[in-house]
Amino acid sequence: MKILCAYNANIDALYSITADEVCAMLSSEDTAEVMEKITNPPGVIRSMSDFLAGLLFCMKEGTGAEWLIQGPEVFKLLKAQFMHRSKLRMGGNMGIMANVLSEMGAELVVPNVVNPTLRQLSFFSKKAIYIPGSASCSKEAKCEEDEPIHFVFDFKKGEHVEYGDIVFTVPRENRFIATYDIMNMSLLVNPYFEDYAIKHAGEMDGLLISGFHMMLETYPDGSTFMDKLNKVLVQLQKWGSMNTNMSIHGEFGHFTNKYMALHVFSRLSPFVSSIGMNEDELSMLNSLHEVHAAKILEMDVFSILEAAKRSLLACNLRKMIVHTREYVLHISRQIDLDPGSQLEAMIFGVTCAGIFASVGQLHDRNKLESMSSTLTESEFGRAQTERFIETAAAVRSGRGAVGTYDDHQVCILPTLLSDNPVSTVGLGDTVTASMFLRELELRQK
Repeated sequence: MKILCAYNANIDALYSITADEVCAMLSSEDTAEVMEKITNPPGVIRSMSDFLAGLLFCMKEGTGAEWLIQGPEVFKLLKAQFMHRSKLRMGGNMGIMANVLSEMGAELVVPNVVNPTLRQLSFFSKKAIYIPGSASCSKEAKCEEDEPIHFVFDFKKGEHVEYGDIVFTVPRENRFIATYDIMNMSLLVNPYFEDYAIKHAGEMDGLLISGFHMMLETYPDGSTFMDKLNKVLVQLQKWGSMNTNMSIHGEFGHFTNKYMALHVFSRLSPFVSSIGMNEDELSMLNSLHEVHAAKILEMDVFSILEAAKRSLLACNLRKMIVHTREYVLHISRQIDLDPGSQLEAMIFGVTCAGIFASVGQLHDRNKLESMSSTLTESEFGRAQTERFIETAAAVRSGRGAVGTYDDHQVCILPTLLSDNPVSTVGLGDTVTASMFLRELELRQK
């Protein structure tokens, strides 16, 4: 399979943060101000109190989020405090997905890397990746100035935070991401990549796109996120018109602005074959589907089904993949794979994600089955699958189930969980990319 990938790739600086460290940081801030921001999250980072509020909110709820840093001062403080102690690896939805595709057997993977540096290039898979423009990478590039580095703060279940009136125990592992990256925020395209895409679109089997959640409402030059999005849609229309058989999947991402999320989903839907998201991201669209956000966040299967179905119909989207921590759900109003093949692709995706969580990387494709034997099926995911079987008269198929919901084809599969995950970052991207690859393979059979 030959696959183009756009738009966002960066370097993640992973740091496992503890409750003690968070409490030490709180000692330098106005606790009342932080508490107010936990109650009313600003959604962006303009100060260290904003950063701590976002981190503490995610730790308290056991949820993940990505907040954009608006201004370099906080970014410099985070770099000074955490950079030298962080583990660096590939980051960005597209960057992670490109590596998964390469490691899991794609013939050719061509990612957009806006401003390649030697260190960033070193984190790409060596199996099937070709990066247009990489030959122009300067050995003299100043990493600190030229590289897009995102801080990813992992936290573990059971960590107990107690500082003044801020008292809670983390209910489950997750992560909080603090991002300062104007190139990816602008959905910029390397001109070498754009030239390659135009010349070779007719040869490609698929296109994976992501990074829309990073856009700013307004930019320093006076442009808006709509200007950036319009440019992307022109590109998608051009590439798609050159190859009508090319499957295009959009990975949604965590928006901090509901209006932007709704606008991007609505405008993007007619140009892609499918869109993937998690339950947090689906809940952001509640003004579109009018399903109560709390039920979606609880991962209630019928609330997610109803929200996804209404979103599909409202925006002329063909199919959606909702990947939660506990199960993956696929819903389609235009069947392009038989249910058995669709479930096979989902099994491949869930297995890859489980192994990625367990060991932090993907190995040879032939070793997936043996490595997955140490993973545990989600009990909650199994319970929701059983609910779907009993209520919707669905058919059990292996660990999953297939059926219909208001004339939409539905497949559901519990996830595979690791008792001690190395990291929770990139699991949705891993599910998405590996599913996408397997779907392309099965369509050609």
